[in-house]
Amino acid sequence: MTKDIFEELKIKLPNLKSGVLLKDHTTFNIGGPAKYFLEVSKRDYLIEGLKLAKKFKIPFFILGGGSNVLVSDKGFDGLVLSVKNYGQPLKIKDNIIEALAGIEVGELVKFSVDNSLQGLEWAGGLPGTFGGAIRGNAGAFGGEIKDSILEVECLDKNLKIRKLTNFQCQFSYRSSIFKEKNWIIISAKLKFNQGQKEELQKIAKSNMDYRKDRHPLELPNAGSIFKNCEYEKLSKKIQKEFSGLVKNDPFPIVPVVHFIIRDGLKGLKIGGAQISEKHPNFIVNTGNAKAQDVLKLISTVKSKIKKKYGVNLEQEVQYLE
Repeated sequence: MTKDIFEELKIKLPNLKSGVLLKDHTTFNIGGPAKYFLEVSKRDYLIEGLKLAKKFKIPFFILGGGSNVLVSDKGFDGLVLSVKNYGQPLKIKDNIIEALAGIEVGELVKFSVDNSLQGLEWAGGLPGTFGGAIRGNAGAFGGEIKDSILEVECLDKNLKIRKLTNFQCQFSYRSSIFKEKNWIIISAKLKFNQGQKEELQKIAKSNMDYRKDRHPLELPNAGSIFKNCEYEKLSKKIQKEFSGLVKNDPFPIVPVVHFIIRDGLKGLKIGGAQISEKHPNFIVNTGNAKAQDVLKLISTVKSKIKKKYGVNLEQEVQYLE
């Protein structure tokens, strides 16, 4: 892109920047510069940025809270749109909350619980933005974001605004139509039941405390690296070997940590990246980790688990290059 085009973009997008280090905008603290970086606080700016990216054929990436993403050491040769809380983030009516994609999940959980609404308390301590949670159908403690979704407003690949029902979102384990088709979430409505505020607060706090105790939150990380293994998809031999470790989340799964631990990979370190001793489905940045360090660890784990158990681990963290 020429300087003239950049200046043309700046006319319509005055906050557009160049060369912003993405490590400063991700929870992994890893990643090189974005060629173009735009922090959007209003829906119109988001759509305008996307239209201009399409017009000038610039690759783009929507960045929410910065979790669940690993950025290349070389950065991203395109436009990163960093979505923040734009407009009025929360509306409530008749046990239905409408929230924009840029709101933090934690803020949404607190808002629902404070209003005695039951259905999202399982997400206490869940990192990232609401839009990212919908995209990856985030889940924990037997709950999933799809359980509360009533309707999602999004932009398709042609930047046409669509409103999808829960069914049309095609939610599956840690995925959705938005992830599969790279559609962009603008906002969504969630349907709740009335609950007891004190009990909901207790559950949310318990889950937050669990994460603090069990997850390596003291070091930069991107969250869970791999999806857990669906029990029904494992071979009969592996099912038998891991039968005592099955959890419902929300259907029978074997936590991937058990494969990693049994193969002696906990604590394995490459460069500045390490498989967490505290929770082996996390890779932590011990100081100056590079994206290549993380990728080598991911590849090592996949290879060894495949060789020993015949299981193909699915990567949950997204790689941006």
